[in-house]
Amino acid sequence: MAEKADVWQGTLALMILKTLETLGPLHGYGIARRIEQTSANHLSVNYGTLYPSLLKLEQEGYIASEWGVSENNRKAKFYRLTRAGRKQVEKEAREWERTTAIVARFLWPGEPSR
Repeated sequence: MAEKADVWQGTLALMILKTLETLGPLHGYGIARRIEQTSANHLSVNYGTLYPSLLKLEQEGYIASEWGVSENNRKAKFYRLTRAGRKQVEKEAREWERTTAIVARFLWPGEPSR
């Protein structure tokens, strides 16, 4: 099996926001597992990157957190998307689509947009 890749710089926030939009409130471990699962286990989420990203998203007002109990009966901080976070998901998704279309022009010059 191929080695797992790290999450690309600049994409983790979008993956976190989209995961919360799709699944609702989750704790950090659940978010990391879902990102890895969604990538068909091709990506590896580094906790040293995940938790600072969660903190930054919370400081920016895109997510909110509260303490709760996880499925294995442990205290855990659960994160949820805010109204501002929902708007940010849409904005970042549009930016990502635009960016990938630009990069595709370099990878497949002369071909119509994919």
